[in-house]
Amino acid sequence: MNTVKSFWAGWGSLCLAGAGAYYFAKKSINADRAARLEETRRKKQMIDSLEYSSNVPSRPLSASTMGGTTNGNGTPARTDTAGSPSQEASSDPAPTRHAPATEGQQVVEKSKYESSTPYRSPKGDRFS
Repeated sequence: MNTVKSFWAGWGSLCLAGAGAYYFAKKSINADRAARLEETRRKKQMIDSLEYSSNVPSRPLSASTMGGTTNGNGTPARTDTAGSPSQEASSDPAPTRHAPATEGQQVVEKSKYESSTPYRSPKGDRFS
């Protein structure tokens, strides 16, 4: 049978064990965070040093030296459209609708991502 003394001794040891576990878990978590932060800093520093290293030429070489083609004014020909929204828009991979011809069509026209028919939930008892 538990006495008052054994009751408090049990709860005291339980609280002490919980506090000790919390302390060591917190210490371990903080060490892991510090190691991860240090690794991230080291990686970022390495990337920055590679990006801003002194062995990279200060001015870009000509396209003909690099093996590229040039257009009429001596600048390299641009074949990719990355970073140019006006060029990217003209090469839409799968347009589903044509551009509206009149202003009335433009008002009624839905975007190509909208459904032409609105969603209607099924009526009736779904549990039977």
